Amino acid sequence: MKKIVPWILPAVFAVWVLSTLHHPPETGFHTRDFGRLPVLLGGRVQPLDSVARNTLLQIRERQSVGNLSATAWLMETMMKPEAADKLNVFRIDNFELLNMLQLPETQKYYSFSQIQPHLDDLTREAQRANNVEDANRTAFQRQLLKLDNALEIYQRLQLSLCPPGTTDFAGQLAAYEQAIPAGVAAAQAQEAKKTYDQAALNRLLDFLSSYNDLSKYAYPLMVPPATGAKSRADWQNIGQNLMSVVHGNDLSPAVTDYAAMATAYNQNQPAAFNQALDDYRHWLGQWFVPEIRQGVQEFFFNQFEPFYKAMVIYVTAFLLAVIALLTFALAPKLSETLRRSAFWLVVLGGVIHTFGLVFRMWLEGRPPVTNLYSSAIFIGWGCVILGIILERVFAVGLGSAVASFAGFVTLVIAHNLSMDGDTMEMLRAVLDTNFWLATHVVVVTLGYASTFMAGLLGVTYVLLGLFTPLLKYKSGNLELGKVLAKMAYGIVCFAALFSFTGTVLGGIWADQSWGRFWGWDPKENGALLIVLWNAAILHARWGGMIRERGLMNMVIFGNIVTSWSWFGVNMLGIGLHSYGFMAAAFWWLLAFVLSQVALILLGMLPAGMWKSFRTPSGPASA
Repeated sequence: MKKIVPWILPAVFAVWVLSTLHHPPETGFHTRDFGRLPVLLGGRVQPLDSVARNTLLQIRERQSVGNLSATAWLMETMMKPEAADKLNVFRIDNFELLNMLQLPETQKYYSFSQIQPHLDDLTREAQRANNVEDANRTAFQRQLLKLDNALEIYQRLQLSLCPPGTTDFAGQLAAYEQAIPAGVAAAQAQEAKKTYDQAALNRLLDFLSSYNDLSKYAYPLMVPPATGAKSRADWQNIGQNLMSVVHGNDLSPAVTDYAAMATAYNQNQPAAFNQALDDYRHWLGQWFVPEIRQGVQEFFFNQFEPFYKAMVIYVTAFLLAVIALLTFALAPKLSETLRRSAFWLVVLGGVIHTFGLVFRMWLEGRPPVTNLYSSAIFIGWGCVILGIILERVFAVGLGSAVASFAGFVTLVIAHNLSMDGDTMEMLRAVLDTNFWLATHVVVVTLGYASTFMAGLLGVTYVLLGLFTPLLKYKSGNLELGKVLAKMAYGIVCFAALFSFTGTVLGGIWADQSWGRFWGWDPKENGALLIVLWNAAILHARWGGMIRERGLMNMVIFGNIVTSWSWFGVNMLGIGLHSYGFMAAAFWWLLAFVLSQVALILLGMLPAGMWKSFRTPSGPASA
């Protein structure tokens, strides 16, 4: 029975994860099937579900609207914009902006209908804010520009399928096709200065006027290339295809089927909507199997949400590991049961984390790290793997605690980074190489992960030493404090190797791309600082200049060095690796640095002030 108890909680979470794979058949509108439909946006084929989720993250910071899923909200926005306008989707937190828009401060989310009367004022102020450099913008200006961008995306979505106010798009298309011959003939006669049918010309121009807005402002490209197109990437938006019909091109079956869906949705006819959806999927299946497969696979990835599930499991594992550590001396049997349960939870979370990482690589056709978002995912994964290894070597709960904490925190960072939009965006030309992404980027990111892992062990050492007597408790033949020191030392060795190798590989890549091995770019300088700091830690340890506490203080400072190299240099606004200044990220980074400085100062307090080093006869040294 004692052997079974640690498996109970991991088994419960495993059942929860597997249960989310089953979805009951849909009644009414087949929203999930609609969400699987492929479109082209941001240079890549993706399902409409991804368009909806990424858009909602940008304008609402959530992936649902009340009881509506992301795809259901997208359908409402595209096919019933007048109803979508009443949904509270826009998040506004700035009181100055709320006052300008004359909105109540009691809400967190606001509808387009509430904002619309003040759109002109908002646009005017946004133009002014755009002329201010990122680093100098006020909180009001940043929130204003964010809202302005959200409104632009929202309005473009409304112009992506059918003209606003259209309740029978299918009927309108039929009338448009009937109006084309007479309208074109009238236009040609007018150009030849002959007698022409003014009514026929006006009727055609009315159609073209509404479709012109769709062609200019539609957000995703929803019409696949013609079957004889030279490139499978030659997608169109619906407006472009409609406008091209006047010039003798064929109306795409995609437009006809989407129009039938829009009409059925407006008229609340689920059966007709589902039939049009099935017709379109059948047509796609004849010519666009890879695109359908991409949409289905990415939809599954979105629905499964592996990183969210891993986050939940990591939090539970961290709590169990902490309780196991705190009961290490008071209740050894309970502590051991909790430790083992926490370990297997970390393993389960790591398996799901790994699945998400590998599945994402498969979807992108890329190595694991391509941008800041994916680097956070990968760094967390690396920390979890290192923590699992440490826990197997030193079975005291420390590896599980640090691994689960690192996994959770990095996934939270990744979630916040996803607020900027599509995290699988196409790469810039200089980065478009799988070889260097798989070598330099992966190796140097493992260096980040290892350095952070060592730093987390240092933080654990300081907190346990200051506030608990645990550092002096025995684990086998070693004290817990010495176990932590051995863990940190071993990981710093790996960190030094990975960071040095990754930096050299980066220089070779730079030489091939930019014609120089080293250019003192801020990112290059940051990578060099990590190498030098890890080398300094090893040198100080080997030379006997530091002992346990000195080692731990130095690895905590490594967190500062690594956070700056990984994240900070990207916000300088200069250099070949700059992603632009991000005010919110800057303040979080500053808070993190200050927290690490505070921990180092605590770590430098006299040993007599550490609870772990107090003895009945007096303070011990460390």
